[in-house]
Amino acid sequence: MRRSPKVELIDAGLLSGWLVAKRLHMAREHLSGEVLDFACGHGQLAQLFEPARYLGYDSDSRRIDVARRHFPGYRFETTLPVGTRFDTVVALAFIEHVQPEAYLKQFADLLKPNGRIVLTTPHPSYEWIHTAGARLHIFSPEAHDEHEGLISRARMAELTALLDLRLVTAQRFLLGANQLFVLDRAA
Repeated sequence: MRRSPKVELIDAGLLSGWLVAKRLHMAREHLSGEVLDFACGHGQLAQLFEPARYLGYDSDSRRIDVARRHFPGYRFETTLPVGTRFDTVVALAFIEHVQPEAYLKQFADLLKPNGRIVLTTPHPSYEWIHTAGARLHIFSPEAHDEHEGLISRARMAELTALLDLRLVTAQRFLLGANQLFVLDRAA
């Protein structure tokens, strides 16, 4: 991994940068080929790839502007390219902010054959820690307020079965407070 630049974080909490680094570390071994970094935020995942293998997407143009400044030569977009498919779709700390079924289907539709989806999300049993940390600005209050719902391993298994996906990896990290899920198409 290249040395990570000090990236300014918008609407961040005190530990937000550290949490991003931990998520990157956990996801890294599961990322390969051409990668779509969905809801890329400030673009820190770009540091793991050559520019030709990476596309960062986020609907927040402020974050895209930060990413472009810190990772020149990489592609960051506020719209997804039509018809493009990826080996890996990664969405770190995203799925808890949306209704997951629609996004998991969209991620699956963006995959090349044999592609995979890599997600991180807080574990539901630690919601009280996220709430307290957000109030104290240790974690991003904005991100916490946008949580639609935290997803357990059992719920992720239900979602993958509904969408003809397969749960390949389910692993907890950060003392169990966060989770890594790796999905692919069911055979």
